[in-house]
Amino acid sequence: MYLLLPGRHHLLTRYQKEYLLQLVKNGLSEALDVFGNRLLVSKHPTAIIFAVTSANHNNTRRNPLSLYQRAMMIQDFSRELSIPSFVIPIDDIGQSPNFASYILKKIEVETELKLKLTKDNTIVLCSTPVANLYLELGFKVLPVEKVPGPKLAFYAKLPWEELESIVSKRNKSLQNSQQSNSEFQIGQTNKIQPNQTNDDFKNLDPACLRLWKDYGLFEKVDMLFSDTLIGDDGDLTESRDYNTYVREMDEIAELKFQETKPFVQPGRIGDIGCAVGSWIKLVCQDPKYFESDFYGVEIARHLYQICEQRKDNGEFVNPNVFFLRKNAVSGLVYQPLSMNTIHTSSLTHEIESYGGRSQLLAFLKNRYEELVMGGVWINRDVVGPKDKEREVFVWMEEESGTNQGLGPESFPSLKEFLDSLSTKDRFFQFKHDFRKEEGYVLRTSPVSVDGIEYHRMKLKDICEYISKKDYTDNWESEMHESFCFWSLDDWKQYLESIGFKISNFSMDYRNEWLIKNRYEGKIKLFISNKSNPTKFSDFIPYDFPVTHMLMLAEK
Repeated sequence: MYLLLPGRHHLLTRYQKEYLLQLVKNGLSEALDVFGNRLLVSKHPTAIIFAVTSANHNNTRRNPLSLYQRAMMIQDFSRELSIPSFVIPIDDIGQSPNFASYILKKIEVETELKLKLTKDNTIVLCSTPVANLYLELGFKVLPVEKVPGPKLAFYAKLPWEELESIVSKRNKSLQNSQQSNSEFQIGQTNKIQPNQTNDDFKNLDPACLRLWKDYGLFEKVDMLFSDTLIGDDGDLTESRDYNTYVREMDEIAELKFQETKPFVQPGRIGDIGCAVGSWIKLVCQDPKYFESDFYGVEIARHLYQICEQRKDNGEFVNPNVFFLRKNAVSGLVYQPLSMNTIHTSSLTHEIESYGGRSQLLAFLKNRYEELVMGGVWINRDVVGPKDKEREVFVWMEEESGTNQGLGPESFPSLKEFLDSLSTKDRFFQFKHDFRKEEGYVLRTSPVSVDGIEYHRMKLKDICEYISKKDYTDNWESEMHESFCFWSLDDWKQYLESIGFKISNFSMDYRNEWLIKNRYEGKIKLFISNKSNPTKFSDFIPYDFPVTHMLMLAEK
């Protein structure tokens, strides 16, 4: 007769060991089932099957241990039981009424059909409502920690309750010790916290305690359960219209999700510069990430408050969604070696624009430090063209303007003034305004060819203009932002220099909607093999270059 013990098995207790020992020693006949009735099974247990659920998840609050750590602990735990034990990994399938039957089929497959568990040859051991799924299949169920019968009472804490109790005591002990000893660090490996005694671990089985101490797992759950990241920093820019900004972020959330979804690794998932949490909301709806923890980081007070309100409204289906108000530029926002996935979107160009190159490089190194080995940083942002220093000749339409030579002071708002300008006239306003405070000088020279005026400039400069020319409601903010400082190759070169491996799925690409709706008919680009073209035949049409990138940097 087989004993099936399904569960996450992140922690094993003395009570569980004693319960199993009694079944092995005394048999099953007198054991009381979940209803309080004697089992009356004459056969003795011949093997114990530990079905390790959520085996494909680790590094989260719900699943702190990896499969191999759980398997080692179970094998050590089983040595005293005198009958064979089997560890069978069960991957997560989310909430399913067929979960019990899935486990049975998975055990059969994982053991190459050697273990076929049926209601006639297996007794299930389960103290949670999952027991009902096995009862529906006709299995007999032993309640382990639960008192038999309808009363919700227990002889001992469930393993997960033991873990939460230990974490709670460690956190209180840490807080007390930090007040009296500023030199104490939470990262001291294999250390019992000050004021914490062995009595706090008395309910853990020795095999469990050995593994947790040897692998520093108490320190790991300290990190997973702690929340010390909330900061109080200002915004990157004071000239942003947040009503427009929030609306735009929500509108493109689905695009971001679909583009990045194939590369998100389960576990601890961070979204730095999360805006109003739209990307996290979409990812945590995917059943693949039900066991993951999500950490959104947002520096802007207004956006952070929206994230918190959305969480209060219950808009996130995963309860383990946390929002942190923290400046990700100045240092680490997550613990080193703690994150499976870090996502950023439209952020790195802002760091370059407002903080400068030194802060961008620091930001990149910090993300490398925060990832676990094998983790991925997904960076979706604008990007510069490969030949950004190339000289191009630009034609700009000049018929759409309604301005009669009036300056900004003649209009109720800067937006209305800018909207009155043709593409060509708006370019000259851009040339005057673009990164003026940062000291940037955009150099152009007019060239007349067949009676038509073109303007000679660097490719990166015209790309900066066409990427911003239609954002007249946030013009002052946009004039600080540099999009084309690095090409995709520049990004790859630097990220590889600090240890990242760049996935072959990384790419730069054109946003064809922008090309069709914003660029065509407004701007034409040409190159020439002649230094001073004099006729139209001297020009070679030049396609609009890439506008965005998806960078997948793996540690």
